[in-house]
Amino acid sequence: MKHLDRFAVLVLAGLTLGLGSPAAAQAAAKPKLGVSLLTLTNPFFRDMGEAIQSEAAKHGMEAVVVSGEFDAARQRNQVSDFIVQRVAALVLSPCDSKAVGSAIAAANQAGIPVFTVDIAALEGGKVVCHVATDNLGGGRLAAQALIEAVRGPAKIAILDFPEVESVILRTRGFEEELARQQKENGVQLRIVARLPGGGAKEKSFKATEDLLQAHPDLKGIFAINDPSALGAVAALQKAGKLDQVKIVGFDGMPEGKAAIKAGHIHADPVQFPERIGRTAVQQIRKYLDGDDVPTQILIPTALYRKADAEKDPTLTR
Repeated sequence: MKHLDRFAVLVLAGLTLGLGSPAAAQAAAKPKLGVSLLTLTNPFFRDMGEAIQSEAAKHGMEAVVVSGEFDAARQRNQVSDFIVQRVAALVLSPCDSKAVGSAIAAANQAGIPVFTVDIAALEGGKVVCHVATDNLGGGRLAAQALIEAVRGPAKIAILDFPEVESVILRTRGFEEELARQQKENGVQLRIVARLPGGGAKEKSFKATEDLLQAHPDLKGIFAINDPSALGAVAALQKAGKLDQVKIVGFDGMPEGKAAIKAGHIHADPVQFPERIGRTAVQQIRKYLDGDDVPTQILIPTALYRKADAEKDPTLTR
């Protein structure tokens, strides 16, 4: 081992406090992970949370999963509660990549290691390891998918959620790939609007209605996640323009895949939330055992189109 075994420290700390009975020693020997995710209303984060709990149990740990539900102040309070509980490690998927910095700094001061999943922190505090989708690469795939779906010249738009780091990377990758394709291949797709969809179906529904009113000849939308894409689908159906406007989402949640199969969404760069969750716990276990861990692990996406949906055994026939 390259540095002091943190797991042993936890056990010794419990014995020092007088936790000498077998039951107390067993409790002391079972580290608790405090997990605060962006939301649990999105299947992506539910799957991630379940994977974290399952993987933690395999490694002799307990994971307590809560969600900020897009509220940075609520998440900060959750972190404060976990600090009071003296959890062995924190796993965060920030509601706001900048605002979360103060909560991470507080955990650092308390000597609690912090790991982030899916969404990185952009300011303040030290994070041991960030495990996430390769969102930059996924954004590039999204651009490629929209280019194959929309023949230019054409107007396109982005349903955005710029408060979180993962989406910043997705839209950056999308724009970089679009610019590259314009320069090298003469692609003529022009971004005419970028409206906040909040990563939510209802808000994206309203944003898409606003898009159609401002740009009735719109031909394509990049929605930064599946709830946003599904909100766009509903607005286009209401306006009778589902055939006119092609949508590319992001995630690969079951409802999004079903919409791809139905032809309502052209494609998704799909993520693997279970793998993200399990990988994060594996790194925590290594860290607590005194081993070195990488500061970042990125998991590639894969484009999922209608042909993939047609042969997907997880979708109802």
